[in-house]
Amino acid sequence: MYEVIYMKADFEPWWMFEEWRDYVEQTKRFETKREAATYYRALIEEWSERYEQKETRHVCFTAFWTKGEQCFCDHCDDDLQIFHGLIVLKDGKPLRDDEQLLK
Repeated sequence: MYEVIYMKADFEPWWMFEEWRDYVEQTKRFETKREAATYYRALIEEWSERYEQKETRHVCFTAFWTKGEQCFCDHCDDDLQIFHGLIVLKDGKPLRDDEQLLK
């Protein structure tokens, strides 16, 4: 099974810190890679127009952000950038680089 996950956090999705699932806003599940890829590409296209910045790493992580969207961190006493991240999982694990998704 494939999943396309939207997370919103003060870190990019590729870090996948231990608590990353606490930041998941939405999960969509798909039976085929084609369905997941179509949905993922559509979100990338839509969000590329919505947010100022975008970075993709490997084939399964994309982060979007706008420089002014921040949250205050009490622990570090500073403002932190908010990232809107997309992750593609296959059977609960990040898609491998050799599993062509965006082509």
